[in-house]
Amino acid sequence: MVQMLLLRQNMLDNHSDTFIVEAAGGKALPCIVDVRDEKQVIDAVENAVAKFGGIDVVVNNASAISLTGTLATEMKRYDLMNNINARGTFLVSRVCIPYLKKSTNPHIINISPPLNMKPIWFQNHVAYTMAKYGMSMCVLGMAEEFKPDGIAVNAVWPKTAIYTAAMDMLLSSDSSNVSRKPEIMADAVYALLCKDSKSVTGQFLIDEEILKNEGITDFTDYACNPANKDNLMLDFFLDGAQTNVHNADKMNNEETGQLAHLFNVINANLSSELVDKTGAIYQFNIKGKESGVWFLDLKNGKGATGKGEPSQPADATLTMDSENFFAMFSGKLKPVSAFMTESKFFKLNYLIIIPVGAEPTMTGPMPL
Repeated sequence: MVQMLLLRQNMLDNHSDTFIVEAAGGKALPCIVDVRDEKQVIDAVENAVAKFGGIDVVVNNASAISLTGTLATEMKRYDLMNNINARGTFLVSRVCIPYLKKSTNPHIINISPPLNMKPIWFQNHVAYTMAKYGMSMCVLGMAEEFKPDGIAVNAVWPKTAIYTAAMDMLLSSDSSNVSRKPEIMADAVYALLCKDSKSVTGQFLIDEEILKNEGITDFTDYACNPANKDNLMLDFFLDGAQTNVHNADKMNNEETGQLAHLFNVINANLSSELVDKTGAIYQFNIKGKESGVWFLDLKNGKGATGKGEPSQPADATLTMDSENFFAMFSGKLKPVSAFMTESKFFKLNYLIIIPVGAEPTMTGPMPL
């Protein structure tokens, strides 16, 4: 029977998770905890030990994200990401390790990426990468430090985008088509936890590869849209995600020099209804072969586009290479791919994506 300590920052999530655990026949101890607060973490762990008699497994999943460049990352956001991601992981692990040493099969699993040192994963959101890699460095160090105690410390990362509220806000109606269900991560983590802790530690594992090693070859049911199972978006920090973007760039090499035409097409798709729904002005700082500044006004009248800075201060600014920009708005490069590898957002509330020849679509507020 599963006995689980749930650390959440709000009671609603705790009640929901508790219901799921207990409906499956397990027991849960929900606790409202800020993983930045050492006393709250210690109290929660001690309560769990008192209730369940010990701790066998720790899964560090708490994370904060702000995909912003250096100048756009306020120190409060830098501190938030590093205090939750890196410090929180270190703190929770540190408090639990004395109890894990008493377990017969102790595991720590961090939901964090492999340590991919290619500059592309640092250049546009170095603060977030530092914070997330801090979780992964805990894997590297603690695995060796506590190997004599038989404590396995590993990282698990999804191969594809996972359908969550954040993805839904980022891609709106398209998010489920390019994502897998969270169940694939749950199954991968469970498979890892079933292994002897002394047999696997210090590894950076991908969910799909874990399950393939368990004999699973058909991942269709994990796709939110099974019909699109072969066109899923790769997650951050994986080389394949970078390759996909480069391939899209190559497809568009012959289509540069068309930004003016693109903005004319966007302008033709504008409407008062879209302006009412959005209420924001966007500035696009385009670099590369067609460098320049363009704007999209979705706050005034029926909307407008043009070259140069908007007449009113922009509510959001997007910086992107011209080839990726054209690929994104022509539908050849998914917005999240372009965002993940290229773009920098400042004070961004909404991102408008209008593929050429398609109806305008609007994503929701960007996750921070």
